[in-house]
Amino acid sequence: MKRRKLNAINHLILLLICCLGFGSAANSQKVIDKIVAQIGDEIILLSDIQAQRLNLIQNGEEGDQQTDCGILEDFLFEKLLVNQAKIDSVDVPDEMVNQEMERRIQHIASQIGSIEQLEEFYGKPVAKIKAEFFEMIKKRMLAEKMQDVITENVNITPKEVEKFYNALPADSIPDINAKLKLAQIVFYPKLSDADKEASQSKLADIREEIVNNEISFSSAASIYSDDPGSRGDGGNLGWQTRGNMVPEFEAALFNLKEPNQISEVFETQYGFHIVQLIERKGDNYKSRHILITPKISRSAMTKASNAIDSLYRQIRLGNITFTEAARRFSDDENSKYNGGQIVNPYSGDYYWDINNINEIDPQMSQIAQTMQVGDISSPGLYINYMEQNKQGIRIVKLLSRTEPHVANLNTDRQLIEMAAMAKKKQRVIDKWIAQKINANFILIDQEYQDLCSFKYNWLKK
Repeated sequence: MKRRKLNAINHLILLLICCLGFGSAANSQKVIDKIVAQIGDEIILLSDIQAQRLNLIQNGEEGDQQTDCGILEDFLFEKLLVNQAKIDSVDVPDEMVNQEMERRIQHIASQIGSIEQLEEFYGKPVAKIKAEFFEMIKKRMLAEKMQDVITENVNITPKEVEKFYNALPADSIPDINAKLKLAQIVFYPKLSDADKEASQSKLADIREEIVNNEISFSSAASIYSDDPGSRGDGGNLGWQTRGNMVPEFEAALFNLKEPNQISEVFETQYGFHIVQLIERKGDNYKSRHILITPKISRSAMTKASNAIDSLYRQIRLGNITFTEAARRFSDDENSKYNGGQIVNPYSGDYYWDINNINEIDPQMSQIAQTMQVGDISSPGLYINYMEQNKQGIRIVKLLSRTEPHVANLNTDRQLIEMAAMAKKKQRVIDKWIAQKINANFILIDQEYQDLCSFKYNWLKK
């Protein structure tokens, strides 16, 4: 396997929380699984620890007994949060879990190459991967939400930030990489009525063949569907709960009364669908679907390219500013109202670390490497990996670039404030853990009691 693919799979293991690649390893190493620890109804298995250790080893870290102890304590904290969330009725809607799952899958698919390559490596369609990891993702999000609830009233003053910074040893003040502030204008080609009618007509013909028993629904999905996540499994979407899918999909699905009944053609933001009901139990349902996505015609792409090229020339001539052009003409709803400035989803600000921008937007990384502050790139193809690999044309402006430096209060106050806040929140978390340990049923395997020196006294009575 190529190194790039291996790194992408390792990254997927991290993003999907546990052992995407562990299944293949487990086939060659017979492991007798057992419960290592339990908090309330939440259990931690030996395989959970082994999977996480394998992930660390694949990423170049050491894997020894103390590594296992650290992994176990991380799991204990997560399970304590999840168990308390159940007690306090803290919840994360399934729709949010599915959105997060989709975001992570799309991001990793862009890293490894495509959805098809991801499915090939894992040996399962994306729909099944999502089903397997749904509960794990949900519990991780539930733990994060519970942690937010615990620390929601924690605030920090400017004086506390300065005190925190001044108390840092000189050799522990971090070095800050160069950072970029960028803006973009995006034009997405517009689908014509003819483009949409062609897709709708194609799907209507497919539906007729299925209804006339000329082809099975699953075979038609495997041959014709544009949904890479379910196509390999005959369009099967597995079990879902009402609220997981877009409203148009569920409206069509819940209009079906009998198993194997097939909907009429309907439209969502992703294209045209037909759906077949397999089984329904209350608000839970199992279905398969076929998606036909309208194809952008070459003429539509050329039209978008010509339009942004004209706007690019007007900006270069000084007839309109980049900021005003973004606000008036850009199709990117996430940046146009900021004058095209792109928010870093991880930091929440407008600055992008030059060393990790490639993980979020590989094309942007390549563009920015050759630009000076104030430069505007010529129009180029843009693939929006966060929106179903949506294709468009964009221009990019480099607004500013910081130099590498040691963190200081003048230029990096937000970063330092975040660190100071994190330390203050950790003190609140430490106090909360100590209180909840006494209030919860906790069991840890004797082997790990003897082996590990934990930060928290998990078995305190």
